[in-house]
Amino acid sequence: MSVIDQSNSQSSLAREYLTFRLGEEEYGIDILKVQEIRGYENPTRIANAPHFLKGVVNLRGTIVPIVDLRLRFGCSSAEYNSFTVSIILHIGQRTIGTVVDSVSDVMEIQAEAIRPAPEMSSAIDAAYILGLAQVGERMVVLLDIERMLMSSDMGLID
Repeated sequence: MSVIDQSNSQSSLAREYLTFRLGEEEYGIDILKVQEIRGYENPTRIANAPHFLKGVVNLRGTIVPIVDLRLRFGCSSAEYNSFTVSIILHIGQRTIGTVVDSVSDVMEIQAEAIRPAPEMSSAIDAAYILGLAQVGERMVVLLDIERMLMSSDMGLID
């Protein structure tokens, strides 16, 4: 089998996504980027950090920046309750936490079920959206979480 044949067959394979809620919307990120899911704990604030960078937490000796995706995406409110969780991600050589309203589940989505996102103005740059997946009655926005968190406007890289 040639390299082209292999890449075509691999692109049609299903991938697993961790789905979570921000307000009324449901989002998905590649499960392979997820290190763990934790209950929300108040991070230590960092002076002059962007409003969506809540601070840092000490995770077993590693200092982890915590990004509130609700604030980053301009959600109207960011309530902290018993459903609020931090998703700890392993991105490149970094460990980064993201705060979301709640985690839904892990779902397997076939590549052919993913449609490109329409070109429109939104709180999320279209470059960070892998596509939209219709799963039953649910529409899930699939994020390129690595590209988004490593972008210069996030302030997490030098």
